Amino acid sequence: MSDVIFNHFKRVPLFKDLSNEELQSIVDISHMRLYKAKSFVFLQGDKLDRVFFIHSGKIKIHITDLSGREQIVSVPRTGEMFPHVGLFRKGTFPAHAEVLKTAELIITPVADFEQILIKYPELCIKLLKFLGEKIIDLQARLVEQTLHNTYDQVIMLLLRLCKTNGVSLDKNQYKITTHFTNRELANMIGSSRETVNRTINQLRKKELITIDSEGFLVVKIEELQAEVN
Repeated sequence: MSDVIFNHFKRVPLFKDLSNEELQSIVDISHMRLYKAKSFVFLQGDKLDRVFFIHSGKIKIHITDLSGREQIVSVPRTGEMFPHVGLFRKGTFPAHAEVLKTAELIITPVADFEQILIKYPELCIKLLKFLGEKIIDLQARLVEQTLHNTYDQVIMLLLRLCKTNGVSLDKNQYKITTHFTNRELANMIGSSRETVNRTINQLRKKELITIDSEGFLVVKIEELQAEVN
């Protein structure tokens, strides 16, 4: 199992410049666990004492307000670490992590990982840069909700998902390789399923997006960007 974790960490961008010795020190404190669909990896308010890397499967990170309404924060990609604040935040998990598709997760204790960061400061610098990019992304989302209507917000969400959950088909087209329901898309921007469904249909009529034979959204990047501008 340690070989599987080692090979996985080799492909994680955060660890790509580490030596085998440095990487092995992280492998030694980590272990892998299988989570079944519809189970929870952790709940909002649980003690934050570990971080996770997705080896396979699909995870949804979401928060629930006092009225029970769900807001999806992110759907991390394979190889990605979550929660992003896990190594620098004491206290409790700020959101729920729900398994949408049976997942194998690599679990790394925070206390042990922090000792490795002290030993290898270059890893700490890379991690801070990584978190800085996440902060910029969150700031951009706040601007979207403040300054743009729902139609624009849906378009901006699709453009963002092309980068985080998509692959390039050509210089102008991306395929979003994660299946999202309209309810999930709505929960990402604090809107309703009906509004998202209506916007998706409008974009399809304008031929700015299509749905391929596997049910994945195919997005025309330049046309969608022009639609917002």
